[in-house]
Amino acid sequence: MNNTMLKSTRRDFLKVAALAGGVPVAASEGKTVRALMPVAPAGALFTSTSNSQSQLDRATLRQGVLTACEWISNVAQMQTDTLGIEHNSFNLRHRHWRGALRGEYRASTHQWDFYGPVWHTGQAIKSLVWASQALNRPELLNAARLGAEFIGTERVTDRSDPDYALIYAYEGIDNTTAVTSGVFEAVDGLWVLADATGNNQYAEWADAAVAWEARNSYLGDGLFRDLFDVTTRRPVAADAGAKPGRPLNDDAVYLKAFRRGGNNEFRSIFYEVADRLLRDEEPAGNWINYGPCNAATGMIHPRQAYWWGLPMIDAYRDSHDARYLDCARRAGKWYQNAMRVDGGMFRVTRRDFNTDSFSHATSGVACAVLLWIELWKETHDEAWLKSIPIALNFCLLMQFRNALDPNLQGALIEGVEAPDGSDSCPYYIRDLAAIFFVQAASRMITEQIPV
Repeated sequence: MNNTMLKSTRRDFLKVAALAGGVPVAASEGKTVRALMPVAPAGALFTSTSNSQSQLDRATLRQGVLTACEWISNVAQMQTDTLGIEHNSFNLRHRHWRGALRGEYRASTHQWDFYGPVWHTGQAIKSLVWASQALNRPELLNAARLGAEFIGTERVTDRSDPDYALIYAYEGIDNTTAVTSGVFEAVDGLWVLADATGNNQYAEWADAAVAWEARNSYLGDGLFRDLFDVTTRRPVAADAGAKPGRPLNDDAVYLKAFRRGGNNEFRSIFYEVADRLLRDEEPAGNWINYGPCNAATGMIHPRQAYWWGLPMIDAYRDSHDARYLDCARRAGKWYQNAMRVDGGMFRVTRRDFNTDSFSHATSGVACAVLLWIELWKETHDEAWLKSIPIALNFCLLMQFRNALDPNLQGALIEGVEAPDGSDSCPYYIRDLAAIFFVQAASRMITEQIPV
């Protein structure tokens, strides 16, 4: 284990508050919380920190998945087309909100907000489908379908329109541009749901969106334009001096699209991007020279190595070219170095793996588990298995199981914000922490990974 892992993210107040119930709030802000199963008593997960980190209790993991899915379905997911108590800080131009994930919640203010609801919802769909299979809970598909309907309505639906199938994947940059990576990170959930339900309509939406992006966003040489202005119906040019685009291989969507439809152009795009990533890898296992990383400040985004490292395993399985598997190994090692001794990691991790003291990223270490699972399946290297229970136990520690605030029940803490001089609760909740935890834990359960 790398010496940098000796910097722990655990603080006693974090553990006590997460296990004992978080912060009180007077009302549930209009959301009804229905428990799928009884919550665990405080302290049930950890009898001793040192003994628990390398061991993973399967029953506790299943319960954690179920309560996280309850939070996603009945607390975080919008049930109406119009906004109520939620902030829309970026003035995202969605006409329909039902089924979207309201993904940002600050315990200090009890306020909901949105960031990238299209791609967050697409990933939530995948979480719910995988959890329904892992836990044999088909009712979880209801929320997945609701999420898919949100994506289905927030797109160009007129087949006579030249931009038919464009998904309005607004994020937080402005309120007029669809973000290419946001589309890619949404469509895999539609394919997964189509396969689980037999409803090919979801797959058709995904197929058409990927084809639209290939026509309109792909620049060649492994790069995609980042933004498309939905008001002018034109791609947004990169800033002067900036790279013209990014090598987006998120969720290996073009290789999957090729396999589903047989379009050889999609397979070519996938490998052009993969080869570009091999050329531009820096530091080892990551890509600091592309956003959302920042080479000037040394900041490496906590999910970058997942989005672009995991598809390297898909490339290896398809081509048997060892260069791709070697790159995936380096990405997996980057996460092992970035993970702290108790399993957490930080949003701002630098080249030398130094970090700030706050702004944690539970979603990042959950993504690392997804990568480590696939690396172990491919290599049977025990080193990947040793990291998995440490990371998942940290995720479980971050989950609210006895919360007085019903908006927190079942949620996972994404981060702890820096002190502001007040006694406000510092917990920052993002749907992504629960979403990627559910994905990772569901794969552990379904595929019976032996940790």
